[in-house]
Amino acid sequence: MLAVTAMAWGGMFAVMKPMLVEIDPFTLTLVRFGFAVPILLVLLLLVEGKKSLSFDGKVLRLWWLGTLAFPGFGLMTVLGLSFTQPEHAAVIPALMPLISIVVISMRTRSRPKPYALTAVTLGLVGVVLVVTRGNPSLLLQGGAGFGEMLVLFGATCWVIYTLGAAEFPSWSGLRFTTITLMWGTFSVVLIEIFVLATGFVPIPRMTSLLSAAPSFAYLVLAASVMGFIFWNAGMQVLQPARGVLFINLVPVTAFAVALVGGHTPTGWEFGGVALVITALVVNSLASGVARKPSPLTQQPE
Repeated sequence: MLAVTAMAWGGMFAVMKPMLVEIDPFTLTLVRFGFAVPILLVLLLLVEGKKSLSFDGKVLRLWWLGTLAFPGFGLMTVLGLSFTQPEHAAVIPALMPLISIVVISMRTRSRPKPYALTAVTLGLVGVVLVVTRGNPSLLLQGGAGFGEMLVLFGATCWVIYTLGAAEFPSWSGLRFTTITLMWGTFSVVLIEIFVLATGFVPIPRMTSLLSAAPSFAYLVLAASVMGFIFWNAGMQVLQPARGVLFINLVPVTAFAVALVGGHTPTGWEFGGVALVITALVVNSLASGVARKPSPLTQQPE
C-alpha cells in the first residue's frame, strides 16, 4: 500500500503539469479536494458511524490544521509546479522527514543529533543539485528555485499538520484526514472566491474542466482518496521509521515518468535524487538504532 501510494503521488506531478495550461492552480486544487471530501465522508460514516463526525470542541484547531495541509501543501504544490518541472517538484516531498527534524528542533529548542544534521545537510545539497542541475549559482541569479521554494513551503505546512495529529490520539487516521480535509477544502473555497472576485485568475471554462476529467479522476481517486487511506494503513503496520522510506518512490517515479516522456535528466539531477534518498535512509536507520535499547543498558526482569 505504501509503495502504490508513493508511486501514485510521484505520477501526480506529471498529471497536473499539463492541466495548468488550461486550469488555474486554485481551481485545480478545489476540484481535486472538493470531490475527495464526499467520498471520504461516506467511507468514514460506513467504517466508524455518525459519532466520527464530531469535532470534539476543536473546530478552530481542525480548521487551522486542515488549512495548513490542503491549501497550504496542496495549493502551494500546484503553484510551485507551475514554475518548475514535475520531477523537480517531486523531490521536495521526500524531504518531509528531514523537515520534521528542523520543525521539532525549533519547537523543543534542542539541537538535532549529529546523524540528523548530516541527513538534513545531504538532503538539502541533493535538492540544490536537482534544481540547479549542478550549478548552484542559478539560485543567486534567480534562474531557478522559485517553484521549488513554494513546494518546500507547502511541505513544511504538511509536516506541521502531520505533527498536529498527535493532538487527536483517539482519532483514526481516516477520521483525522477526512475532517481536516473537509475544513481545509472550505478554506480553498474561500480562496477561490477571492481570486475570482478580484480577477486574479479568470473564471474557468467548463470545456477545460470536462476535458480534464480523466486527470481529475486520477487526482481524486488515486492521489487523494486511495493515497490517504493506503498511506495511513501502511504506516500503522510498518511504523513510521520503516514506512517513511517509501516516500523515496515519489521522486523516483517522477523521474521514471520523465524518462518515458522523452526528458533525459542530467547526471547532476540523478546524483541529487540519490543524495536525497541516501539522506532519508541514513536518518531512518540511524534513528531506529538510536531508539533501540542497548543490551548492555537493559535491566533484567
